[in-house]
Amino acid sequence: MNHSTIVVIGSTNTDMVIRAPHLPLPGETLLGSNFFMNPGGKGANQAVAAKRLGGNVIFIAKTGNDVFGETALKQFRMEGIITDYMSRDVQNPSGVALITLDENAENTIVVAPGANSKLLPEDILPAETQINREAVVLIQLEIPLETVKFAASLAAMGGSMLILNPAPACILPDELLKLVSVITPNETEAEMLSGQVITDLDGVRSAALAIRARGVKTVIITLGSKGAWISNADIELLVEAPIVEAIDTTAAGDVFNGALAVALSEGRPLEDAVAFSCRAAAISVTRLGAQAAAPYRNEIKNKPLKPS
Repeated sequence: MNHSTIVVIGSTNTDMVIRAPHLPLPGETLLGSNFFMNPGGKGANQAVAAKRLGGNVIFIAKTGNDVFGETALKQFRMEGIITDYMSRDVQNPSGVALITLDENAENTIVVAPGANSKLLPEDILPAETQINREAVVLIQLEIPLETVKFAASLAAMGGSMLILNPAPACILPDELLKLVSVITPNETEAEMLSGQVITDLDGVRSAALAIRARGVKTVIITLGSKGAWISNADIELLVEAPIVEAIDTTAAGDVFNGALAVALSEGRPLEDAVAFSCRAAAISVTRLGAQAAAPYRNEIKNKPLKPS
């Protein structure tokens, strides 16, 4: 079984979460219940998920020179993640995210990126050899787009597989998409990338084809509890997710992407890799928190889940 290195490039935040009866309306003040702080950030979440699921993970990120950054760095090392290419910013604070979580496990998230917005191409250049030596490179959009483009170019030059999780949703140039091996939008992100409105599975299929037409080789649209739609030159199908009782969906997408990177680094067939990722994400939504919700490899095999 092939075990390529997984290079995750992205954000690291501290999540500050309040549970509330419902998500607040504009101008509304709610009396919440529990408050808790968790390590988060899409890049960090995906790195932790990939490591717990058996990946050999290098994480490239930037923190502030503060207690949040120091705590995050210690946590990554405890997880066994390689942090040699992380850097500290003495002028900007570490990133934070303010999350409201309602009784239906839905959430709203506001991120203050801080040092994440200062992760520049020169910060990842020291890891050039690791990025372009046939690794699996996983990247998101909570860092500057110029850095995403630069990393994509490095990955392409070395023949690495680039997985782009296009979150938060934004407009992306075709020149970047042509460098992407696998893109993993949710329905909202797929609508923005394709210019189409998704109302049903036919809409999902059409959106995936439109994204592929922009140059991406493989499109995987995540559909929450319904699973994920795969579309490339060889396959178009829905991989269903296990049925679970969700209590917090905050990190589901990040766990999915971390799991996907692991499965593909092991050389698994795409359909099998997506099924593995759906299973990992399903476990994560049964738990509170972001990184705290990421399952370990043995749980994917042993945790009983009712199939859909």
